[in-house]
Amino acid sequence: MEGDLQKLLGRNLRAYRQARGLSQEDFAELLEVHRTYMGGIERGERNLTLKSVERIAEKLGVDAVTLLQS
Repeated sequence: MEGDLQKLLGRNLRAYRQARGLSQEDFAELLEVHRTYMGGIERGERNLTLKSVERIAEKLGVDAVTLLQS
């Protein structure tokens, strides 16, 4: 289905954020993005490039593939 990967990535990022006990705003600051942009990612509304996924994964210290797995 269209957008399923975006939603999966968003759910994984939300779970990662919540596991760390971070607010969406604090998580966005950690990733150096605006909080409203972070919200769009978590809701699966943002169509990220692979480069963006790699950059986010690097900042989190995880493999990019991990963020895309269910």
